[in-house]
Amino acid sequence: MADESYDIITDPEVEAVREFSDNLETQNMVCAVEGLQKYFSKLDTVQLNIGITGESGSGKSSFVNALRGLGDEEEQSAPTGPVETTKKPTPYPHPKYPNVTMWDLPGIGTPNFKPDEYLDKVQFQRYDFFIIIASDRFKNSSVDLANAIQGMKKKFYFVRSKIDDNIRAEERKKRFNKENVLDQILKDCKKGLVEGGVEHPMVFLISSHELGNYDFNALQETMEKELPEHKRDMLLLALPNVTMKIHQKKKEALQARVWKMALLSAGVAAVPIPGLSICADVGILVTEIKKYYQAFDLDDESLENLSHQTKVPVEEFKKCLKSPLNKEISADVVMKMLTKAAGASMMVAGHFLTIIPFVGSLPAGALSFTSTKAMLNKCLNELADDAQRVLKCALQTSVD
Repeated sequence: MADESYDIITDPEVEAVREFSDNLETQNMVCAVEGLQKYFSKLDTVQLNIGITGESGSGKSSFVNALRGLGDEEEQSAPTGPVETTKKPTPYPHPKYPNVTMWDLPGIGTPNFKPDEYLDKVQFQRYDFFIIIASDRFKNSSVDLANAIQGMKKKFYFVRSKIDDNIRAEERKKRFNKENVLDQILKDCKKGLVEGGVEHPMVFLISSHELGNYDFNALQETMEKELPEHKRDMLLLALPNVTMKIHQKKKEALQARVWKMALLSAGVAAVPIPGLSICADVGILVTEIKKYYQAFDLDDESLENLSHQTKVPVEEFKKCLKSPLNKEISADVVMKMLTKAAGASMMVAGHFLTIIPFVGSLPAGALSFTSTKAMLNKCLNELADDAQRVLKCALQTSVD
């Protein structure tokens, strides 16, 4: 059976490429490639700022750390403790995606709390959305803040934290039913918020120390859906790879970039491969594959953090890594993969020349595009499979 990495491009991709081809009718190849370069450069400069607030002791800082894929004791972690440690808005850039910043905001449980003054103090316009955290029922300060944010047309979400503590406490009781406990907590939270005047409150039950459990998938999906399109992938790729749904969405987001990167690399065409009618910008490809590696949290530091959080030895995770890309992602490795991909792509190169005539205007013709696309797909699939095995191991399920 043929490797799925070398399949002919799908209809949606053909339409997207044809749109690019239409641009070439009024622009030359250099301008078209520059358009793609500007597109990716613009994505790299987009800023995403998330304001995280709540009462003292609610677990704000632990949640900031969890969203950044860190525990509470790492060097880059936000300080945590039983008393309020945040006196002013404190930025915590994501360790891998510095354009994504979690802001640990001062607590809101003080007797003289005034939401309008608070929002002005923390510069509320800076944030794309707010997360309001409580470790018990949401009190008046949370309700007042939510109403003020709502009046200013900003998005916000409620997180009921430390759910793992509640579940452990309830487990000691007779006739314990986990789903019933979670349902009761959720209903109680929503009831108090509605009584305070918050319309249709979105409440998510979260454990910062067991982030992949409970409502984290639902929170991720809601945040992603309500963000502008150009910020959705940024949020998704920055989130820790802790659930199968997030893993699959990351793969889909990266997959959507493949044909564009293939066009860009083949269009720039910096490095010819001896003996083959193909050239590509290997530097672009190395950078892109490293992004796959980074997004799936396969680096040593991420595996160590995951080991600490799950109590699974890091050696078990490393046994799941089958792709040679985990050992080295370099220009030499990419050149070898391109050579192999080019051989497989010979069979379909003619197909592209018939359905996408402009590909023939690339410096190395259809073969550059098809082989580069095939190689990127193969790399993405290999690293995604490794990450899935690691996640299954972390979740203590069977590993394929």
